[in-house]
Amino acid sequence: MTPVIAFGEALVDMLSSRLGDDRQGPETFTPYAGGAPANVAVACACLGLNSRFLGMLGADYFGDFLAQELRHHGVDVSGVVRTDQARTALAFVSRDSSGERTFDFYRPPAADLLYRTEHLPAGVFADPAIVHLCSNSLTDPEIAQTTLAITEMARRSGSLVSVDANLRHNLWPDHEVDVALVTRLLDQADLIKLSTDELDALRGAHPREDWLAQRLAANARLIVITDGPGDVSAYTSSNITRMTPPIVEAVDTTAGGDAFIGGLLAALAAHDWQQDGWQYDADFLDHALSLACRCGAHAVTRPGAYAALPTREDVGL
Repeated sequence: MTPVIAFGEALVDMLSSRLGDDRQGPETFTPYAGGAPANVAVACACLGLNSRFLGMLGADYFGDFLAQELRHHGVDVSGVVRTDQARTALAFVSRDSSGERTFDFYRPPAADLLYRTEHLPAGVFADPAIVHLCSNSLTDPEIAQTTLAITEMARRSGSLVSVDANLRHNLWPDHEVDVALVTRLLDQADLIKLSTDELDALRGAHPREDWLAQRLAANARLIVITDGPGDVSAYTSSNITRMTPPIVEAVDTTAGGDAFIGGLLAALAAHDWQQDGWQYDADFLDHALSLACRCGAHAVTRPGAYAALPTREDVGL
């Protein structure tokens, strides 16, 4: 089974005790381990994969907390670097009555933004792997340079590159996403995952089908678009597959998308993805999308990120 390597931010989600417009009593915040790429690393480990996380944490209490949580969930943290030059990032998370979130980030400055290619473990890309990233490691020039360099190293190693856009507008200067830079990263990916909102933000005035065709003409072999509880659409250069996720009552959607991509990567890790044409295997795509949907649905029924991610038993593997 192919190993998974996730690169980017690990941070602490401070989850509010309040739900929706409820303002009764004092508001408290509970720390949960999070950060989109770290969530995916944990999701893959929970599903039985050899999973590794690359990133930087502060030499502080929250860095200790995250490193411990990653190890506890079975993630290889030998590629995690600690620094006293910046603190571990925090995200204060509020939820509406349906579990949808808003974020207030304490980043920058943050330790994860200080990771450079010289921090990579020796031989990390010696063998093909599944390498996963997202756009939150593009928000400052130096970490963007590191992210694009790591993506290029992964491609040269014969690895499959997975990118979840995971747009967080308030992480960018002036809350303005650099669409061209995010698109540059997407165009290095074999697998792209977007929500419908992210697709609309990135395509701008371009027609949806034209924008997707451009990404498929670049490098993407599969583009998966989620729509909350709505249908999932998977695009290849020759076909569109749609699937309806299980109906669940959402409590906290924090790790829903990360659990989804973890399930998708778990299916790929067990498949012969190094053979040309895997994206055209209809039976495989149905299996992969079904697993991804079950993983995402499970995660949103529980609070937090790592704590909400399903095991193999949870999703019937």
